[in-house]
Amino acid sequence: MSDKVTLDFLKSHLWKASDILRGSLDSAQYRQPVMTILFLKRLNDTFEENAQLLIAQGKDKKKVYTQKFLHKFFVPESARWDKVSSSTENIGQVLDKVCRDIEDTNPLLEGVLTNIKYNDKKKYPDDRLRQLVAHFNQPPLANSNLEKEDVFGDAYEYLLEKFADAAKKTGGEFFTPREIVQLLVNITKPQEGMKIYDPTCGSGGMLVLSRNYIQQHKGDPENLTLDGQEFNYDTLGMCKMNLVLHGLENFNILQGDTLADPKHTDNGSLKKYDRILANFPFSMNWDNSTAESDPYSRFVYGIPPAKDKADYAFILHMLASLNEKGQAGIVCSQGVLFRSGEEGKIRKNMILGNKKEGIIGDVIEAIIALPQKMFWGTGIPACIMILNKNKPAKRKNKILFIYGAKDFEENKNKNNLRDIDIKKIVTAFENFEDVEKYCHVADIAELEENEFNLNVPRYVDISEPEEPIDIQEAYDELKKSKSEQGKLEKLVEADLKELNIKL
Repeated sequence: MSDKVTLDFLKSHLWKASDILRGSLDSAQYRQPVMTILFLKRLNDTFEENAQLLIAQGKDKKKVYTQKFLHKFFVPESARWDKVSSSTENIGQVLDKVCRDIEDTNPLLEGVLTNIKYNDKKKYPDDRLRQLVAHFNQPPLANSNLEKEDVFGDAYEYLLEKFADAAKKTGGEFFTPREIVQLLVNITKPQEGMKIYDPTCGSGGMLVLSRNYIQQHKGDPENLTLDGQEFNYDTLGMCKMNLVLHGLENFNILQGDTLADPKHTDNGSLKKYDRILANFPFSMNWDNSTAESDPYSRFVYGIPPAKDKADYAFILHMLASLNEKGQAGIVCSQGVLFRSGEEGKIRKNMILGNKKEGIIGDVIEAIIALPQKMFWGTGIPACIMILNKNKPAKRKNKILFIYGAKDFEENKNKNNLRDIDIKKIVTAFENFEDVEKYCHVADIAELEENEFNLNVPRYVDISEPEEPIDIQEAYDELKKSKSEQGKLEKLVEADLKELNIKL
């Protein structure tokens, strides 16, 4: 190994750690201990690196190792790596205590490490945990040991993706494919100073890539509000871990049901955001019995059906959470584009509005059809809905439809969008004009003519051109075929006569 830890080495090292537990546990069970022990080692090594730097600057050694405010994340003596690495028995019990002590000392890490108990020798026997800890004894994971600081965050994203792939059907519950997230970010273009929100944040990829986009475009990534909510407590821990390993500290990730109990509120109202990016759970049940009296007035556009149809409940929650200049990029199932009934009425209200009832219309900016098999565990074709409460003048009372379903790289488990595919969609969105067989700008009259059905093939001609037929050539072929058929029939008749067979 070279002096510096590279991304390729780290990817291989992390996946080999999974091999230690693979077989005795399924991916949902071995995922957590691998990520927890990795996180403990990373925290310890960066803590020790900062301590040595402070001592070199003349700080008192005792104060460096006891005063919390000197460190981003303080690791108490009872939770340092040697406590784990030197343990030979009851390692699960040691891990539980180390995790608890770190969370107690660092409130931002609440729920990151203690969402699972390791003191269960049937699941986590000492020999397996001992091997896992030994695997992470090397290499050192301080920033000075890495080829680039962001290499660790990239490696963690790789690990999440591998776990999602291994989990198949449930993988999409915590990880949205990176290229889908990149597409949303490239379309919505978050900027420094913005408030960004993901109401179903999974492992936090939307927030991480928003921050990366701002940094890549010379903005200040520290001047940013990153909020998220996640129902699954285990996934909440993954999200916080992901953000920390990407160098983020200024975030507010809360646990709870976004529809029943939204946590990001301000004096009894929903907090308002500049950008919202989300991939919510498709076709979920929800309790709509109190929607009419919703304290946050999220469902003025209509009340989505309860059974298998929470999609518009999430969409309307996000619409209500946008500020007056806000924009949202939302991954949806394509059913939201054409289902009738109450969902059809909601689409109509989102397009036309209703001044009498105080409903603001013209909030849908674009619909993008995606290829099939883009997500783990489902072949259902998805789409992206872009909402905008502050459309530019040339886009008002219009919706752009993009058919991006034909451009992708085919793979065994799921298909991928390539960089060229992402660029093609983003360019079409930015230009906002017709491109034959790819995208179309529809006005209100055309939307009304289609009864507010937003299925992309209604607006973009995706039919393949038929090959021209040479009529004379076809006629000659037909005559030739009939002539050959006649000859064949005479040969068969002769054979039957020879065999004295009558039909």
